Amino acid sequence: MTGTLFKNDKREKDTHPNATGSCIIDGVEYWVNAWTKDGAKGKFQSLAFKRKEERREEIKRESDRSGSSYGQQPADFGDEEIPFAPEWRG
Repeated sequence: MTGTLFKNDKREKDTHPNATGSCIIDGVEYWVNAWTKDGAKGKFQSLAFKRKEERREEIKRESDRSGSSYGQQPADFGDEEIPFAPEWRG
C-alpha cells in the first residue's frame, strides 16, 4: 500500500476535503479525500476512498445525463475558418 495526500487549495466549503490524493491498495488505484475533524481526544483525519475507474464511470454517466460532450471526440471543423483563431484577432 502506498499513497499521497496534498492540501486541497480549491476548498470552498466545509463539506470539501482538507486534503486530496491517491493511493494503491492491493494493486488497485484509489482517489483519497481527507477531512480534519475535532473529536473528544483531539483532531483526527476522516478518510474516503473511491476507485479511480468508478470516478471515470461517474463522470461519464453525469455527462450522458446532461448531454455534455465531455470525454468525447472533438468536433472536426475541417478547413473552415474559426472566428477565435489567431488570424482573426488582427
